[in-house]
Amino acid sequence: MARIAGVDLPRDKRIVIGLTYIFGIGNTTAQKIIADTGVSPDVRVRDLTPDDEDKIRAAVDNYKVEGDLRREVTMNIKNLQEIGSYRGMRHRRGLPVRGQHTKNNARTRKGKAVSIAGRKK
Repeated sequence: MARIAGVDLPRDKRIVIGLTYIFGIGNTTAQKIIADTGVSPDVRVRDLTPDDEDKIRAAVDNYKVEGDLRREVTMNIKNLQEIGSYRGMRHRRGLPVRGQHTKNNARTRKGKAVSIAGRKK
């Protein structure tokens, strides 16, 4: 099992797909990394040579991924909350941040509505 950027990549997937398991690397970035390193995109993770793994590790080190990226995102949200911006308030209240309507939907952000027994009389 290849371990890149602190993440164990799934053995049976193609390397392009396996790289997307790293936080901060999507499909486009994974394809760019594979093109830069010269590794075949069709090779499975289990079939990678140690030399190929080292090339991919070196290429991934050029990107901000995993812990550093998570820390940056968290700090950005914390900064929005501290300066009292509209987006920061929405984050703090657990409401949708990007302008979605909340009258009918937004259950993912707001949580499940809990009915109170015997409320209506």
